[in-house]
Amino acid sequence: MNNILKRIEYNSPVILTFSILATIIFFVDDILKINIINTFFVYRGGHSLIDFMRLFLWPLGHGSMDHLLGNITLILLIGPMIEEKYSSKIILILFLATTVIIGFSQTIVFGKGILGASGIVFMLIILTSFTNMKDGKVPLTFIFIAILFLSKEIYNGLFVPNNVSELAHILGAFIGMGYVYIEQKSKKKYA
Repeated sequence: MNNILKRIEYNSPVILTFSILATIIFFVDDILKINIINTFFVYRGGHSLIDFMRLFLWPLGHGSMDHLLGNITLILLIGPMIEEKYSSKIILILFLATTVIIGFSQTIVFGKGILGASGIVFMLIILTSFTNMKDGKVPLTFIFIAILFLSKEIYNGLFVPNNVSELAHILGAFIGMGYVYIEQKSKKKYA
């Protein structure tokens, strides 16, 4: 047993820590019925200390098992590859930037609360489409993903009544694109 444990590696600290925390929070809330997700993990704007905490914590909260599994499965599937490519520090910064930008934007534009990690998922999806980028060339896979993704999110946002923040998805994707643009620009500068 000890030999098996020595072979297990905590290979992606930001992705794993985020995923474990989100899962624990969901199950503690679901099993104990203490409503911690609604209390601490939904950002609705505001200026109090608890609102400031919620601004950074809301991606860890999920409204249902399907919501949690959908986000965490994708994060665990593509996140470790991205964290290995860009570093844990960069991924943590991107998680925090995505969280704050989406949180503020959601409350300013719609005046509604937000929870869940789908904005982070879409940021990671965009970063994934650039993993094999060579010589500053834009991969056709990225163009295809961007067209399909943006079309779906705009259509859903305009014509499909739901409790999903398409704005969070779009902003997450743009943050991923923005980071790739900045990274490529700095590579050219120092090349």
